[in-house]
Parts: sequence; C-alpha cells; structure tokens
Amino acid sequence: MQQIIDFITGLLGKIDDFMYYPILLVVLCVAALYFTIRTKLVQARHFRESIRIIMDKPADSTGLSSFQALMVSTASRVGTGNIIGVSTALCLGGPGAVFWMAIMAFLGASSAFVESTLAQIYKKKNHKTGDCFGGPAYYIETALRNKFLAGAFVIFLIATYAVGFNLLCSYNLQSSFEIYGFYDAKVTPWIIGGVLAVLVAICLLGGGKRIVSVTEKLVPIMGVVYVLASLIVLFVHINLLPSVIVMIFKDAFNFKAIFGGLSGSCLIYGIKRGLYSNEAGVGSAPNASAAANVSHPVKQGLVQMLSVYIDTLLLCTATAFMCLCSGIVPTEDISGAPYVQNALSTVFGGFGPIFITISLALFAFTTLIGNLFYVDNGLAYLNGKKMPGKKFMTCFHLICVVVVFVGAVTPMDAAWALADITMGGMTLINLPSCVILGKTVILALKDYERQKKAGLEPVFLGKSIGLDVSKLDFWK
Repeated sequence: MQQIIDFITGLLGKIDDFMYYPILLVVLCVAALYFTIRTKLVQARHFRESIRIIMDKPADSTGLSSFQALMVSTASRVGTGNIIGVSTALCLGGPGAVFWMAIMAFLGASSAFVESTLAQIYKKKNHKTGDCFGGPAYYIETALRNKFLAGAFVIFLIATYAVGFNLLCSYNLQSSFEIYGFYDAKVTPWIIGGVLAVLVAICLLGGGKRIVSVTEKLVPIMGVVYVLASLIVLFVHINLLPSVIVMIFKDAFNFKAIFGGLSGSCLIYGIKRGLYSNEAGVGSAPNASAAANVSHPVKQGLVQMLSVYIDTLLLCTATAFMCLCSGIVPTEDISGAPYVQNALSTVFGGFGPIFITISLALFAFTTLIGNLFYVDNGLAYLNGKKMPGKKFMTCFHLICVVVVFVGAVTPMDAAWALADITMGGMTLINLPSCVILGKTVILALKDYERQKKAGLEPVFLGKSIGLDVSKLDFWK
C-alpha cells in the first residue's frame, strides 16, 4: 500500500514540477508583465483611486457593493496559505521566496485587475432576483465563443475548490497539532479529519448557519490579531531585521543556486505559494467580482487589486518576517505549521502554538465552506446556468465531506502537488483568455480615465468601446 502511495505522490510531484517550470512560470510572468505594460502600471497609478472606490455604494439595492465583493474575494484568498504556504516556501525554497512572492503579487495585481474587469463587463443577470453573477466561464463563452474551453475551466475550478484546496486545507489544519505531545501520527490525523468532516457536513447539509455566522465574524478579528502578533515578534527581534533583509535579497538573486535546482528554488516556491495564496490570474476572484453592482467595470477591477495586496504584501509578508526574524532556522523538518509555531513561541511561549492552531482552525473552516461557493457556481454553469437538484447536491456535498476527511491523512507532498496542479489548470485557461480579451479591458480603462479627467463619475456603456451590446446583459 505504501508503495502505491509513494508512486502516486511521486507522479503528482513530477506533473507539478513540469507544470510550473517551464509552463506556468512563463505564462504567469508574461501575462503579468503584458498587463502591467498595457495598463501602464495600473496597479501603482490607480492605487489611491482603488482605495477611494471601496466606499462607493452599489449602483442599486439588488447587488453587492464594491466593498462587499472585495470582502468575499479576500475571504476566499485569506486562509491557511498565508501561514502554512509561506512557511513551506521558506523551509523548502529558502528566504528568497519572500522577494519573489512580493514581486509576483505586485505584477499579478494587474492580472487581477484584468480578470475582474472582464467579469464585470460580461456578467449575467438573474432575471428572477435581479442580481448579477459571472466569472471566467461566462466571458470565455460570451466573448471568445468557446463553450468547450469555458466548460474545461469550470471542471478545473470544481476540481480545485472541491478537491485540491479542501484536501490541502484539511491537511494544513491537522499539521498544526504535530507540535503537541499528545500527537500520534497514526491516530491523531484521523480524529482531526473526522471532527472537521462532521462540522463541514453539518454546515453543508443544513443546521450549521450559526457555526458559519460565528466563524465568519471571528476570522477578520483573528486576521488582525495575527498581524499584530507577528509585528510583536518582529519588534522583539528587531535587531535581526537588517540581516534578514540582506539574507532575503542575497538568496533571491543567487541565480547559480536557483538555476541549479529550479523546481525547488526560492523563485518557483515564491511563485507557487504566492499564487496559491493570492490567486491572482487563477480565475476565482472574478466569480465574486461579477456579483458587485458598480457604475463602471473598471471600478471592480481596481478594487480587486487591493485584495491581492492585502493577502500577499500584508499577511504573507507578516508571516515571513515574523518567522525569519524569530531566529529559528527554516528547515525541511519543520516546514508548515511547526515553523510558524516555533517562531511565535520565542515571544509568547507555550501560547504561541495554541494561537496558530486556533487561527488555522478558523481560517481552514471558513475556507472549506467558502470554497464551495465557487463550486456551486461551477455546477450551476455545467447544469445549464441553474443549480442541480437537491438529491444531486446532497450526494455531491457528501463527497466533499469525504475529501475533507481524507485530506487530514494525505501525505504533505501529495496534498500540495494536487492543489498546485488543479489550480494550475484553471490558470492556464484563464490567463491566455484574459490576454486575448485584454484589448477590451484597455479600452474600458481609457474610457474610465477619460471620464475621470472630465470631472465625471464614470458610467459605462458597452457601445462606448465598440462592444456588441446584444451579447451583454448589462451596460446597454
């Protein structure tokens, strides 16, 4: 049995390595640079404008505001990746991963702008409720006229959020218990997986609204407390900060080491874990962006850039500097939760590991439930733009519960590789589609800037940039 597990893990690892180098490395970098150049550094030029827009009220009462859509997408981004993903990148890739993670976040913010603007332009109207919905599948089908590619994207989305990410999320949570004396590798993961699966089942099959409501309120608070805790550790070890910064840059630009083992280098780990954390260009956030009711598509594109910055440049960087400044040397043996727990222990003692476990429990639980929001949208698309029947959804949710249970006992390498592969599949469909449709976004951006320059509050009409409005549900 162990030989089969080792074979599957090894196979997933090889696919993962090939997918990210050279394929995704090239696609991500080229797309991000292309969007950055074509938009003339929109992620920097309109940063202040994006902050202003988040307080805009929705165009009418039926839709989400820009701020609400931002919170939905940020909630899906912020999770175990901000803690476990960063730790894994540092321990397996090296401190230089922090630099490449930040670079890809800055460049990737332009990709987030493009995909979210497209989702707004090609969003659909729910004629029963009056609200809006959409995402990559809809702009691929409508603008590229390719239902097959749109369907393929949705299949990867379902595989990512129902299997890959939930499998990994469950594993990440149980790994935070490894540091405790009662942890038994043969028993504890099964118990944690079972408890987590039961809680998820309660919420998915009814009766868990109160649990979800409480955790959703606690997660933002826990996120703020987590950043404060990381800052305390940083300030206590502030004398190490200069050497840590030097170490990060030295490792980031050690190209001899990077190209000597590229698949396991700080460059690749920075890109992998950064993409897993902020999902810029993956095609997930546009599903939330399409639900916002704004006067101009560019507004939501600008707002979604902030989500990438919050996730990577704030939370991931906080984790990285807290760990590196703690004085604990990152090694493969402590990759994941133990490294972060050991870092916090240098200041908070025995409470440090407990705090991380509580944080991961809240992040993991809300992520598991939140992931299925995207899955439901995907299933509706495949079912002719309407939700499948109750019996099908019950069976599907039971399968999701089993995935959560199995995730807790899945080997770390297999869990990360499977999540990387399914997410990579989404990205390889979404980003090239965004590049092809990029001209539409550039024209929309120019239209927005032209109206702002004239002192107007931008309002979008599809015909103003030459779109065939007969294909649009909005902007006519």
